[in-house]
Amino acid sequence: MGDVLSDEQMAALRAAINPLGHSQSHGSDIYLLTVQFLQENCIGMVSILAFNGLYKLQKLSLSQNCISLLPPGVFSDLHKLKWLILDGNPIATITANTFTGLSSLFFLSMVNTTLEHLPSARLCAHMPLLSWLDIEGNHIKTLGLSTLLTCEHLTVLSLRANLLKSLPENTFQCLRMLGDLDLSSNLIKELPIRIFRDLSSLQILNLSKNPLDQIHPGQFDHLIHLQSLGLEGVEIPNIQTRMFRPMDNLSYIYFKKFQYCSYAPHVRKCKPNSDGLSSLEDLLANVVLRVSVWVMAFITCFGNLFVIGMRTVLRAENNLHALCIKVLCCADCLMGVYLFFVGVFDVKFRGEYNKNAKLWMESLECRTIGFMAMLSSEVSVMLLTYLTMEKFVVIVFPFSHLRPSKGQTFAVLTSIWLLGICIAAVPLFNEDMFGNYYGHNGVCFPLHSERMEKPIAKGYSTGIFLGLNLVAFLIIVISYSSMFYSIYKTGINATELRGRLHKDVAMAHRFFFIVFSDALCWIPIFLVKILSLLEVEIPGTITSWLVIFILPINSALNPILYTLTTSLFREQVKLLWCHWQRQPRLKQDRKSLTSSVIYMDPSRSSYYHRTHNQT
Repeated sequence: MGDVLSDEQMAALRAAINPLGHSQSHGSDIYLLTVQFLQENCIGMVSILAFNGLYKLQKLSLSQNCISLLPPGVFSDLHKLKWLILDGNPIATITANTFTGLSSLFFLSMVNTTLEHLPSARLCAHMPLLSWLDIEGNHIKTLGLSTLLTCEHLTVLSLRANLLKSLPENTFQCLRMLGDLDLSSNLIKELPIRIFRDLSSLQILNLSKNPLDQIHPGQFDHLIHLQSLGLEGVEIPNIQTRMFRPMDNLSYIYFKKFQYCSYAPHVRKCKPNSDGLSSLEDLLANVVLRVSVWVMAFITCFGNLFVIGMRTVLRAENNLHALCIKVLCCADCLMGVYLFFVGVFDVKFRGEYNKNAKLWMESLECRTIGFMAMLSSEVSVMLLTYLTMEKFVVIVFPFSHLRPSKGQTFAVLTSIWLLGICIAAVPLFNEDMFGNYYGHNGVCFPLHSERMEKPIAKGYSTGIFLGLNLVAFLIIVISYSSMFYSIYKTGINATELRGRLHKDVAMAHRFFFIVFSDALCWIPIFLVKILSLLEVEIPGTITSWLVIFILPINSALNPILYTLTTSLFREQVKLLWCHWQRQPRLKQDRKSLTSSVIYMDPSRSSYYHRTHNQT
């Protein structure tokens, strides 16, 4: 235990401090002290007579000592004391009588004092002028209905970082002058709907980092003068614009997620001001994203349309395979169209996105492009799986007759598109079950699960990304592993087998890079989905990379890997190029030949004419 603060020690400590700058060692000068700092002195006990006679003392600091008990009446002579600081002492309990005599007290701080209880009634009975009460970082679990009943002059109240689980509805009924209330970092799960009804003067309210299950729509209706609202770390599953509309003077609001800012469009400053993808001003937060979305859209659309056109013009060895490639390009081209629309709406909302964010994410346009992106990605995955299985049969079973007919190929392609349409459209049919499935972010794509997401929607997206897509990816990996093992095992030594497998092996090597590119695209998505299910916070910058770069890059690379790298395609392009280059020469030669036939020597013409007449 620390030292005892006796009357003699107290007198010596008081004499060491002179607010007027004069030395005071003894005598009645001690009683003229107005400021006393006794922090960090290892004081364990304070005598009830320690402050006797200090009638003029205005500031007293006993912080960072070892005081565990303050006897009632210890401050009884401190009638002019305005500041009392008791921070960092292991004071577990206090009563209203602890502060007897502090009739002028303005500021009381008991930060990190291990305080477990506040008086059940009339904390301010002996502190009628108390304006600032800071009880941060203690172990207070409950707040009595009458604890603050006599604190009419309180303007600042901090109960931050305690263990409060609930608050009675009339806790703050007498605090009509309260301007700053901090309830952050507690264990509050629910607030009575009318708990703030008497706080008409409140300007700052901090409810951050509480495990609130919900916030009632009318929770803040009476806070008409509120200027700052802290809701950091708070999930608001039932968030709506109506919650914040009555607070006309609200200038600052702090949320857990950037997406919540769209529900308070009238607030001047909202934090976080970006999720790494969008900002309060723009749908796409920075210049890199704005430029990249147009570049990726152009590359994706141009590459796939080019391949479709060339595959249509040039001769193909396998018409069914060429058809599958063109269908795949159509699916991938949709991703480019989706990116074009994202870019267009980014331009449309430039500089005022937050005012339109909520309407945009709930709009038909957002749902349409979200449907388009989901359709593109799912059809592409399923087509790639089908093409892989087709090559698997050709290479692993080279002498089998398991080859799809024209009718079977058309049936498979039609089924894949119908299944893709169903997967993308199902969330649009029942909003009660799925909510706004495509409207959780500005780019309208269901990237990862959130706590506020409905269970059916979360299960559905998990089934797609960690069910269908993951299974398809594993099938592709296993199939190519089997293909390469089969090639290695046979060694393609036999002459008759070499000729038959040579082209298929070359195609398998090309497909390996397709699978590798798919792995680079889909593995990050799988990881993000798993982390989101584990409720790990996903940085917003990852979202922007997934939407603008990772997801579309697969659609941009597929036409290159499927077509532009094939030797047959390159040869036919060269032939076509040579043919186009020869066309002007052929036309020139024909023109020269025609001119030569028409032009003849006049003398020869006369001779021919005379001879002909004689004959």
